[in-house]
Amino acid sequence: MSNKIKVLTLGDHPLLPSGVGTQTKYMIEALVDSGKFDIFSLGGAIKHPNYNLMKVNENWSVLPVDGYGDKIKVLSIIREYKPDVVWFMTDPRYYEWLWAFDDDIRQNVPMVYYHVWDNYPPPKYNQKFYESNDTVVTISKVTSDIVQTVAPEVNEVYLPHAVPMNIFKKVDQDVINQVLENNPDLNDRFIFFWNNRNARRKQSGTLITWFSEFLEQDHVDSKKVSLIMHTDPSDQHGQPLEYLAESLGMVNSEIIFSKQKMPPEELSKLYNVADCTINIADAEGFGLATLESLSCETPIIVSMTGGLQEQVTDGEQWFGIGIEPASKAIIGSQQVPYIFEDRISKQDFLDAMNKMYSMSKTERQNLGRKGREHVMKNYNFKDYGDRWVALMQEIHEKYGSWENRKEYKPWRMIEL
Repeated sequence: MSNKIKVLTLGDHPLLPSGVGTQTKYMIEALVDSGKFDIFSLGGAIKHPNYNLMKVNENWSVLPVDGYGDKIKVLSIIREYKPDVVWFMTDPRYYEWLWAFDDDIRQNVPMVYYHVWDNYPPPKYNQKFYESNDTVVTISKVTSDIVQTVAPEVNEVYLPHAVPMNIFKKVDQDVINQVLENNPDLNDRFIFFWNNRNARRKQSGTLITWFSEFLEQDHVDSKKVSLIMHTDPSDQHGQPLEYLAESLGMVNSEIIFSKQKMPPEELSKLYNVADCTINIADAEGFGLATLESLSCETPIIVSMTGGLQEQVTDGEQWFGIGIEPASKAIIGSQQVPYIFEDRISKQDFLDAMNKMYSMSKTERQNLGRKGREHVMKNYNFKDYGDRWVALMQEIHEKYGSWENRKEYKPWRMIEL
């Protein structure tokens, strides 16, 4: 009988390129590679071509599900698989159904939530969700502070995202030359790069419109500047980006859409070709693309929101240009009553682009080099894996499971 710690994970399918899926995969691979864990994943967030159980390796299986699963499926798998830990990740809006029967799970198994949250004010409406877990692990300093403020009694652990720095790294000039040979429209151009989903909060349409105004400035040679957007320009959750670019007259490689999904090694080459990577989202839990960019020694321009602000500076040095919000509007919904939406101004964005564009190549290289050092120190990929292994072992030892379940009470005392 195996003595490995068994973990049930819920989230985006871990073999998909979404941020949640990617970080889930990195975490799982670290656990499996340690030789101390066995993983059963519910892979969700997309419509699957089939729903057959996939055996990734002898210690990791993935079962495709709609959404993120449901009560019957989760409880059934828990009874059959008998995990020692239930781990799940993404925005809490997607797990209200899970916390609705947390007592059924937690009486036997501890729940570990890897928490994604974009912005202040501290969401008091999330308190009941945070308190429904044995441990909340947070992806950014903003999220960490929020959990400590809203639910101070919950065990909270700050463990930010990471990227494999052996893949996202500075490449030799001959590799860059090969990319340029294959894409002659990029030769002798200053290249801005944007790698995000075409969705409302990512401000993709705003970026295209403001970029067109950047090109109209007298000191900018519009024939030698390009914006590469690695995205689906027809995403149903975003704007028709190709139509927008054409409407603004950018039809001569001013904007180049990179539509095909590509492996990390190829994506790394695009970061290396770029002079700067941009993310001006109005809310961003972490923002993996800019971390990947810094790991490749390419500086960044970002809005100072969510996890982006801890990437662009360590509080002393800067690794690109951070743009403070010009406004903080409280937006919300029936499910999320209030959250800040950080909007930057057009002029501040144009100033940032002009500053980056006017820098010498050496100045940009120095920013990028310091950026990689920042990533190595604070978002080291090996540390990310080692910390997850140590944390999950600690959780298993502290809380136990099934016959050895500890520190869980299905009730609490409240002073009236």
